[in-house]
Formats: sequence, C-alpha cells, structure tokens
Amino acid sequence: MNFEINRIYSGFKLLEEKNISDISSTARLFYHEKSGAKLISIENSDDNKVFSISFKTLPDNSTGVFHILEHSVLCGSRKFPSKEPFVELVKGSLNTYLNAATYPDKTMYPVASKNDKDFRNLMDVYLDAVFYPNIYKYPEIMKQEGWHYEINNKDEELKYKGVVYNEMQGVYSSPESLLFRGINSNLFPDTPYAFDSGGDPDDIPNLTQEQFLDYHKKFYHPSNSYIYLYGDMNIEENLKFIDENYLSNFNKLNLNIEISSQKPFKEMQEKFINYPISNEESELDKTYLSLNFVIGDVKDRELYLAFDLLEDMLLETSASPLKKALIDSSIAKDVFGIYNNGSLQTSLSIIIKNSNEDKKEKFKSVVFNTLKDIVKNGFDRDLIEAVINSKEFELKESDYSSYPKGLAYCEKVLGSLLYGGDPFQNLEFNQMLNKIKANAYNGYFEKLIEDNILNNNHSLLFMVIPKKNLAEKKAKEQREKLSAIKSSLTEEKIEKLIEENFILTKRQSSPDSQEDLEKIPLLSIEDVKKNLDTYNTIIGDKKDYKILYTELVTNGIDYIDFYFDTSYVAQEKIPYITLLSYLLGRVDTENYSYEELSNEVNKNTGGIDFSAEAYSNIAVTGEYSPKFIVKGKSLHSKSQNLLDIVFEIIKLSKFDNHKRLKEIFDELKSRIEMIIVSGGHRIASSKLASYYSEMGKYIDTINGFTFYKFLTDIEKNFNSKKDEVIKNLLEVSESIFTSSNLIVNIGAAKEDYKNLSEILQSIISDKLKPSLKEPTKYKFELKKENEALVTSSKVQYVAKGYNFSQFGFKYSGKLQVLRTISNYDYLWNNVRVKGGAYGVFINFKRNGNMSITSYRDPNLKETIDVYDKFYKYINTFSADEREMTKYILGTISSLDTPLTNSMICDRQAALYIGNIDDDFLQEEREEILKTSVEDIRSFAPLIEQCMKEDCICVLGGKEKIEQNSNLFNSIINVFN
Repeated sequence: MNFEINRIYSGFKLLEEKNISDISSTARLFYHEKSGAKLISIENSDDNKVFSISFKTLPDNSTGVFHILEHSVLCGSRKFPSKEPFVELVKGSLNTYLNAATYPDKTMYPVASKNDKDFRNLMDVYLDAVFYPNIYKYPEIMKQEGWHYEINNKDEELKYKGVVYNEMQGVYSSPESLLFRGINSNLFPDTPYAFDSGGDPDDIPNLTQEQFLDYHKKFYHPSNSYIYLYGDMNIEENLKFIDENYLSNFNKLNLNIEISSQKPFKEMQEKFINYPISNEESELDKTYLSLNFVIGDVKDRELYLAFDLLEDMLLETSASPLKKALIDSSIAKDVFGIYNNGSLQTSLSIIIKNSNEDKKEKFKSVVFNTLKDIVKNGFDRDLIEAVINSKEFELKESDYSSYPKGLAYCEKVLGSLLYGGDPFQNLEFNQMLNKIKANAYNGYFEKLIEDNILNNNHSLLFMVIPKKNLAEKKAKEQREKLSAIKSSLTEEKIEKLIEENFILTKRQSSPDSQEDLEKIPLLSIEDVKKNLDTYNTIIGDKKDYKILYTELVTNGIDYIDFYFDTSYVAQEKIPYITLLSYLLGRVDTENYSYEELSNEVNKNTGGIDFSAEAYSNIAVTGEYSPKFIVKGKSLHSKSQNLLDIVFEIIKLSKFDNHKRLKEIFDELKSRIEMIIVSGGHRIASSKLASYYSEMGKYIDTINGFTFYKFLTDIEKNFNSKKDEVIKNLLEVSESIFTSSNLIVNIGAAKEDYKNLSEILQSIISDKLKPSLKEPTKYKFELKKENEALVTSSKVQYVAKGYNFSQFGFKYSGKLQVLRTISNYDYLWNNVRVKGGAYGVFINFKRNGNMSITSYRDPNLKETIDVYDKFYKYINTFSADEREMTKYILGTISSLDTPLTNSMICDRQAALYIGNIDDDFLQEEREEILKTSVEDIRSFAPLIEQCMKEDCICVLGGKEKIEQNSNLFNSIINVFN
C-alpha cells in the first residue's frame, strides 16, 4: 500500500519514508503519538521477517541490573504467566531467531520467523514480556536470574547463586573481556559507559529487589522504546496489532533518558587491571597492552565508515603497516584492533597480546612512529584499494550467516537513531563509500590519523596484567565476606533466607499449570511444511575430479570451493594440516610477498579461506572423510583472478621464512587460547569425543585441545624444530593438493556456470596432478581418558557422552526431538534453572556420537549427577498432544533456518561428502513430524548405556576440579 507522510496509521504518525536502493528496501520512521514509541519499518521481499523492541538502558552502577532484567522479563508476563515463555517459544515455535541481548547502552529483544502466524505470536509474547512482566509478582525471578544467597540449612555456608551472576563469573575469567570492559570504562569515566551493564560479579549482589523494579519502571516504557519491523509483511496490520494490544495502554512520558558525551582528556591516561592465572603458569608474556582513542560522534556517517576502513588498513590484513611494525618489534605475539562504533562516541583500540608491562613505552613508540611515518609517506595504494574493495564486497553481499539480515540492519538503525541521528544513514553506504573512494588517494586516510590519533589527547594506555593467586585470593575474600554476613544475621533472618530458598526451589521444581501453558500461542503440525527445502545440485564427473554445481541467485557473485581429500597425509602428520590452513595466504608465494598477496586477495575477491574438517559417512558406521577446504568468492568478472590467486597460494606458497612462520604460529596459539577461555564447552566436548570416536579423535587432533598442545610444543621449541616443521609442511602440502578425490563446489548464476566450468577445467588440468600415494586408513587408539583441563576460570564446562551406535542403536530424526525436549526441559530445568549454569546442550550426531555439555557452570559433580539421572526422566516421560506438537515445532524450526548462498554451498557439499541425499533428509523430517511419547521413552536405554560408560571431560577452575579429583584419570594445566 501507499503511505503518506504525516498521516496517522493506527496511532502511528509517519514521519519519514525513503527508498534505500543499497539494500533494496523501503524504509519508514513512525512515531506513536499516545505512547511516544518510535517504530522503524524496513519493507522488502525477504520472507524471514524480523521484529525487535529495544530500550535505551543507561547503567549508573555495575550491578548488571539491565542484564538481569533482560533475563527476567522473559520469565512470565500478564498474558503469558508460565515461568518461562521464552523457553516455551524456543521449543515450540517456527522461529528462525529468538533471543535477547544487553549492550552497554541498550537492551534488545529480537525475534524472526518466516511464518506469518508464528511471527505475530512471537511479537505478542515479547511485547507482553517487556511491558507486563511477572517480576512484580514473583521476587523469585530476580533471585533465580540475578542473584541470591543460597543456604538450605542453618549449618551451611552462605553462597552466591544466580544465572547472570554465574554467567559474569565466566566472563570475568576471560582477560579479553576484562580488557574490553576496562577500555570502555576508562575512556568514558563520566558517562554510563563507565559501568558494566552486564554486571561485575563483585557488584551484582548489591542489587536489591526494589532497585530492580525501579529500573524496569523507568526504562521499560514505550516512550523509551524503539520498535523495528523488517521483511515482507502487511505493515499496517502489524501497526494496528501493536497499537491496540499494547501502546494504546500507555501515555507518553518525558523520561529525559539521554547519554552524555565524555569531556575530552587533557592528556593520555594510563590504567591497568589484573587478571588471574594459576600458580603453575608463568607471568611472562601474558600481559595485554592497548592504546585507545576516542574518535568522534557516531552520528558522523562519513567518519563512521572511514574509520571502519582505516582500522582494517592499519591492523586487519597481512599488509597492514601498523600490525606488521608491532609484530616486527618483537614486543608481542598477537596484534589486533577494534573500532567500537556501538556507542555515542566511537573509539579505536590498538591491542597487543602476549606482551609484558615493561614493553609499554616501546609499544607507544612503535605505534606513534609508525603512524607518523604513514602520515608523512602515505599508505600503499594497493592496500587502500584492497581494503575498500573488501569492505564494498562485504556490504553488498550482506551475508550475515550467524543471524538474520534484518537483525543486522536493526543494529545499524539503532547505531544512529538511539543517539538522535538519522535512522537510515548506516543502511545507505554506496554514496558515502563513493565519496571516500574519490578522496582515498589524496591523503584522506593519512589526515584521519593525524587529526584523530596523533593530535588526540582523549586517549588511554590500558593494560591487563596477569597475577598469580588472584583467583584464590578473591575466593578467600568472598568466603570471608559471606561468613561475616552470615555471622551478622539473626537466627530469624537465616531461617527467612532458608525459607526463601525453599520457595525458590519449589517454584523452580513446580510444573506450569496446563491453563498457563495453553495461553502461549501455538501453531499446529499442519502449519509446518511437510517437505524439506531442496536445492538443485548437479554432480559433474571430470577426468580426475568432481564438480558440484548449485544454481543460485547471487547478484553476480561466484562461490567456488575446493574440497581436497587429506587421507593422503600420514597419520603422524595430521596436525600439520591445520598449521597449513593457517599459513596459506599469510606467507610469501613464488610471485608475491605475503603483503602483496593480501592486497591481491582483497582487491580481486570477497575473501579466500582455508580450513580442515571431517565429515561422517552416513552409509558406513564409523567411517568419515577428512577434507582440506579452500573457500573463495568473487564477482563473476573476477572469477579468473580468484582462481589464479587460489592456485598461486596452494601450489606456490613458500615456508622458508622462519621469522614469518614463528609470527603466525604465535598468533594462532593466541587465538586458540582466547577460544579456550571463552568457549570451553567446545574444547571439552571435542576432547570427550576423542575418547570413543575415530572421527572425534581426528577432529580433536586438528581443531581441539590435542592440536593446541601440539602447537604449544612447536611454539616453545621452534628453533630446534623449525627445519622439521618446514619439511613436514611441504610434504603435507604436496600430499593434499592433487586432483585425486578432489571435489569442486560451485554456487553461481546459471548463465555464469558454463564459463566457470571451462576456466576450472583448464586450470585444474594445468596445476594439479593425481596423487602417487594411496590414501591412508587412519587407526587411532581410543581410550577413556577422563581429563580435567584446569584454567583460572571461576566456572566449569562439564561434558559427558559416548557413541550410541556401538550398542546397536540406530540414528533417527526422532532423536532431534529428544534433543529439543532435553535442552529446554530436563537439562534446562536442572542444570540452568536450579544449578545456575548459563547454558547446557545435548547433541545427537548422525554418526552415533552424543554428548551433553554445560556452559559457564558453577557446579561439577552435581551436573554429572543430573546427566546420569537423565535416562530416568526419559523412561517416565509424558506429554499430551499439545506438548508433543510444541517439541516437534521447535525441532523443525532448527532445521528450517534460512541459509545464505555461502551456507547453501556448504550444505550441499557436506551432504554429498556424507552420502546424504534428499530422501534421507525427507525421511528424517517425517520421523520428526511423527515422533510420539513412546518414541521418546524408547531412547531411555540409549542414554542409560552412554552415561554408564562414564566418559567425562571438564574444563574449569582448579578449586572445583581438585574437590572432585576422584572423577578424573588425569588433571592437566591448560596454560604453562
């Protein structure tokens, strides 16, 4: 329909409408006159519709009140009073995205769905949650999601417990998290950014129930809200729904919730914070140093985009001069940058990792001297062209594979609107990019450096410094504090706390009434597509290789991926496959230095990536295909360039530069260490699978803790091992890059494929020869190692599992319904709700591997006990038709996630390699749709058998692990 400016639609006055050709959309800004709410709609043909409601939430302390509110408002509301409507939606809707997030200055509640009816249901539940939450009726909600004193009898020690409290214990175990929070708070000390909106574990227990409710009353009002609608929908109907059901109930308030700018510093500030390491770790080379500069107002659209490009030029490519200078200075082992454009004032951070405090002056000297040299002599023209081309490709492709495109656009809208700016400025990138390109080679970026960094006193040197015994000291101080608090309490007060814990536990253990559950809207099985989405992939047999071709609408982009069989690599050299994947594109080739190569890649392509992976063979139990993957994409006009660069890299890379190899290995080790600290669940579950699965052992060897130990040994003994490493890299490279068992996977427009096929045939026949070796059948020794991996973390990641096919159980799509039931019922209620962990996940793989893993878990043995009793829950599982429908819908939604072109290509290759056809997937889908209560109960023996094998792996803190040392065969300190 046609909208008119200044006309009112269901209480919403249309203030602005514009066509944004950059994203093929019509954008509108509405204002709800009665309530004061702002609403943005982005209308286009995307059927993956997005709704979000966001609030400007400005902390004035670090109790994490807004983070706790984010969790808590989703724990029941006026229309939907069940304890956790959010969970009911996760396990029972066709959502393609469902979440909530707390930022330093806003809180977002986004949902997405391709089903119109489901989309309306999700919108209804979220609007009721934020405006009418049950937090006013049940103080137990804040206790569960935020914090409370845990005590169940008068002789127990007092403890802190709560989901957000434990989540932030995990966050504060990460030095990177402390770094980013410290930068923000010290750059903007007189603003809301000085406080941690997520919550500091030391401050969270200062939040009272009264304060908690007061913050909701002030900030969760429509006058402080930003509503967002995206996609192919009837906008007028949705405006009417929002007005009649919610906004018409509120009157506009003058809340005066504004963010103040930080007054500029007169000179650079210097601050530091300590982070804990274990007593067994060395403090050497464990410090983070950062130089940070406040750049400008986020509403300055040119500066916003220009500094995004400048940060890439300085720090994000192999040709980046500042990154290279810092690495060459030998003061650190890893360098990265952050351009923070998610707050009122943007900032640039230059960060080095694995350094030492006494290097801070040299750090400053290298940074400022390098920047002065760039200002004097200019950037390399190829680097400028490469970075601009790469950013332009990224913006035009709009491939946001981790979440819906509409949500990415929502964040861009709020990135200006929240601060009083033009809501659509960050969606219109072409005009500004063209303006920057026109001036790029005339000292444009050099002047940005001079004005915003070299002549900028609003800056900060911030350090995160390791300290032994810090974790133990803080734990001791907390025990003493809690002991003192308990000693100060009267017997009546202690009894009251015990009673409050009893009431909380009773609430957590009590099922919702059928009446409350039925208030949550639910689709029927008839609303589900019976047939899966399929893609027409043609398999072409060439002389020495196969081509998979999927016809796609790509806007002129070609996706070309190579899957090389790595079973030609000797077993003892398997870890070198991952080393090779990280080196390629970062070392010299015969025709390019690594800096020149980086520029060639970015000038001509949308990126070239290298990785190692393994795919289970669904046709033969226990078999898998190990692959080395080269992924590339470019405009069709540059596909020849893409292929020339790919083969330059894989056939002509040189590994004889010892200094460069060491730099890259140091960086790789640094990046894996970040993953270990922040994603311990992945490390624990990967190590666990290596106890009972050949494929699990292989994956852990190339991507898990086993690979990390291999890399650590090389990094530590590089001088004595470098020649051996180079020899092995060359041998592994020669073994992999042949035409034997090669699969080329293409996604492109139909009219472009013939040309691509011809180019490929020519280049492959010229560059690749069949292997002279026979493929290796790897044979690993599998044994129950039951390791505890010790870090300085304050939380645990607890994994337990086995391979059910070894007991004769067959994979079925019905196991995915059990997964939904488990993740959002038994495991959720016992590990997260009652246990206080931030998350818990169960997985059933088609190859028979199953695992359960907790995330940021304050417990260890208690969680394993929950896992062990799981089969009893399944054995007596009961659910009515409505509940089973809900579980089935939730399972289907996880299968029907919208895919980007790149994801479609990945999917089609994985299915082909794994011998999975559309018939198998359709049968799996039908099994899901037909799952019954009896089917779920039938899986109890499968779970019981797997848990009886007692295979566990835990990554976590020393204290908890030592308290449960009898569970482990070995206890390993992760970091030296």
